[in-house]
Parts: sequence; C-alpha cells; structure tokens
Amino acid sequence: MKIKCVLIDDEPLAIKVLQNYFTNFTDFEVVATFNNSLEALDFINSTPVDAVFLDINMPMMTGFELISLIENKTKVIITTAFREFAAESYDLDVLDYLVKPIPLPRFIKCINKITTEYNLKNNIKIETAKGDSHIFIKVDKKMMKINIEEILFVEGMKEYIKVVTPDKTYITHKSLTSLSEELPADRFLRIHKSYVIALNKVKSIEGNRVQIQSYNIPIGRNYSKEVKNKILE
Repeated sequence: MKIKCVLIDDEPLAIKVLQNYFTNFTDFEVVATFNNSLEALDFINSTPVDAVFLDINMPMMTGFELISLIENKTKVIITTAFREFAAESYDLDVLDYLVKPIPLPRFIKCINKITTEYNLKNNIKIETAKGDSHIFIKVDKKMMKINIEEILFVEGMKEYIKVVTPDKTYITHKSLTSLSEELPADRFLRIHKSYVIALNKVKSIEGNRVQIQSYNIPIGRNYSKEVKNKILE
C-alpha cells in the first residue's frame, strides 16, 4: 500500500519541484495538489491521506489556519521560504518543517520521517517486514532504493562511499558518517574510520579483521575493543 500525500502551495513551481522529487519514491503517491486552501481543506477532511505538504503563506487562509481546521490526524509538513515560523509550527504538532528551496537530501530525511510514522500508525514492524526497511542513495542522478537487510558493509572513500550488497555495489557522493546515521544502530557498527559493517553478516573475526562473505575488512585500532565486545557478545 502506498503512502498518500497532498501538496498545497499557491506557487506552481513549488508544487512541481515536490512532484519531481516524489517520482524517485515508489512507496509514495501524490493523490492531489491544490493552490487554494479552502478546496484543499475540503479534500483533506473528506479523503483519507497520510501526509500533507503545506505552504504557510496562502491566499484566503494561511497554512496555520488550515492546520487548525483539519479534522483528522493527518501528518503535516510545512514548506516555506521563512525560517522564523518553525517554533510556531511545532506547537501545532507538525511532522517536519522544510525551508525553500528544499534540497533533495533534506527532502529524503522528511520522507524517512513520514515512513516511520506510517509504519507506527499501521503497526508495521520493521524487524518483521524487512522489505519496508530501506534507504535511498543518489547514483548517477537517480535515487536508488536499497533494502537495509541486504547491505553487507559501507566503505568510505574520501568524498564518496561504497555501499556493498551481495548482488551489487553502489557508489554515491556522501559521507560515511552521514549514511551511518540512517542505518539502525543496533544492526550496524563502525569498525574503522572507513568502514561500517552489518553485524549479522559477520562470518568470522581474526586478529584485526572481520570476514563478511569473501571480504576481509580491517578493524581500526581505536575501534578494536568495542568491535570485539559487540561482535562476540
């Protein structure tokens, strides 16, 4: 089942940007777009949707006024060119606050938040529904969806990282630290300044190396104690 979203903005270009972003995420569906607050409110209160992307400065009714009139518990994500309304928006229990122009990496973080909320609301357990646990990385101008369960390890290479799975290796312009923050801390461990490994993929550990499938991965001196305690516990 897809996560249904509505886009509300009086600027057609702003809606177009979000629509283009959403084409990279097959688990999501934009079911409607509006540049009129009243029409949007009527649709949201009569049609079940999972998330609403809403601009603050709208004609006839502001985004904040619209939020106060939403009758269900639809998650709202503010999209605006103004940073100063962030505190006020969180008082209204919005899920996220995106400042225009919205960078794609920031949009991906928002997508991950929505997915987490959707899974909680629908009692979808990531541990048992492994196919729903994933990350997105940019490869050759495309956003690639990678199931977390398939990742063997991640290698940092200066300004790039290499994500290794049994069937394929992906290279993307991203820091190792940044990607590791997207991975479950109980399932992945940094064992070297250049390597993060999947704990359940470790075949053996010998000296200062771990073996994952045919790969022998070094353990950094500063990580040795924690690595052995974590793997051998």
